[in-house]
Amino acid sequence: METHYINNQHYTLEEFEKVIDSNCRVELGDSAKEAVEKCYQYLHQKLSSENQVIYGINTGFGSLCDTVVGDHELDQLQLNLVRSHACGVGETISDEITKRILLLKAIGLSRGHSGVHLETIEQILFFYNEGIIPVIYELGSLGASGDLAPLAHMSLSLIGEGEVFYKGTRRPTPDVLTELERAPISLHAKEGLALLNGTQFMSAFLSYAVSSGLDILNCSNDVASISIDALGGLLTPFQRNVNELRNQSGQMEVADYILNRLVDSEMAKEKKSHVQDPYSLRCIPQIHGASLDVINYCKSILENEINAVTDNPTIFPESDEIISAGNFHGQPLALSLDFLAIALAELGSNSERRTYKLISGDRGLPDFLVKNPGLNSGLMIAQYSCASMVSQNKQLCTPASVDTIDSSNGQEDHVSMGANAATKLFKVIQNVKNIIGIELLCASQAIEFKRPLRTSPDNEQLLSEYRKSVPFIDEDRIISEDIKKSSNYLFK
Repeated sequence: METHYINNQHYTLEEFEKVIDSNCRVELGDSAKEAVEKCYQYLHQKLSSENQVIYGINTGFGSLCDTVVGDHELDQLQLNLVRSHACGVGETISDEITKRILLLKAIGLSRGHSGVHLETIEQILFFYNEGIIPVIYELGSLGASGDLAPLAHMSLSLIGEGEVFYKGTRRPTPDVLTELERAPISLHAKEGLALLNGTQFMSAFLSYAVSSGLDILNCSNDVASISIDALGGLLTPFQRNVNELRNQSGQMEVADYILNRLVDSEMAKEKKSHVQDPYSLRCIPQIHGASLDVINYCKSILENEINAVTDNPTIFPESDEIISAGNFHGQPLALSLDFLAIALAELGSNSERRTYKLISGDRGLPDFLVKNPGLNSGLMIAQYSCASMVSQNKQLCTPASVDTIDSSNGQEDHVSMGANAATKLFKVIQNVKNIIGIELLCASQAIEFKRPLRTSPDNEQLLSEYRKSVPFIDEDRIISEDIKKSSNYLFK
């Protein structure tokens, strides 16, 4: 099996996703090991040689930062931290997100500014490589002092407590470690804090969301191009000259893509009787392009975070400094997560409008895209489902990042609420995937009523593959399965 080495390199989103998708083993490289060991030795020499009070290492946490803890209790302090902060509630998060959390935490700790023992990172990577998924709950993080509660549940598993999912079954962690002949780790000074402080819960969701967002944008463009032909849309709004006048990069990219997608379409070349299309068709470059610009912005924020050190305090062996600061604060992520939710929801909103046009009996298409409307309701209620999800997305897009609630006796007096932004965004993504799947269901149905004309070669190939999963609707049948198959076809 191929092995990927974490070696203090800079990760792009594409490189991070390649590791996630490859199922390769991940291990620490030599330079990362050296940096981790150097920082660990520096911290412990500092503790043994100087009578210095250092936040979270020999003090309490949060508002207890001025309470000094004795040297003989430093390991117990870290263990108590993990146990007391494991306060997550609600649904468990998906295995895919948890896997991302593990990898992000290993990358962050490997930078050599956290003071953890080498075996702590190696334990994280053991869980990652063996597919041991700690049970982590949706709710509990304020996205400020790091994602404390979710990362506490992750950390419980490393020390042989809590629960994990292993081979599809939820089990007590000690049972799985015994089965694999793997010992739990013991936490040393600062290690509990290093594990819990950090933005890996928010970052994991954002990495998933940005990657999903790029897929959604691409699929949305492809499906929209089919809808354009099905509705006899004009291509002049996609010309380069008019879009270049706006000078928005996403807009120009989307306009070029749609034009190229519809090259050699017989339907596009057909003479049109109308002089203008509704916004859901005519303004695809402006609407989709703006969402693309947001996705790219959020990608840049995410890539900074993948390569960041976000625990606290931060250790600098070279300059002999241990600094208590606020790199764990999730504000950059919280704002990005909210922004991305809005951008992706808008793709879904515009998709629903095209679906509405497709089923409305306009431009030579039958009511609800069925041969015998009246006896058959066709795709009438599929649009209801779209409207339901679009409406829910509007509610989910109320930004979490504008809220803050004092915590820890006012010591943590501004929090980002980025974790709530993350879990809301996850739900928006699932809705948008289904909304675009419904548009494809309707657009593919509409195309058949325009035969023998053909759409573009690219679209004909997509439709040919699609029909292997979702056949033409001759008469009413249960549409729910078609919707699921349609979405699954697009977002494999």
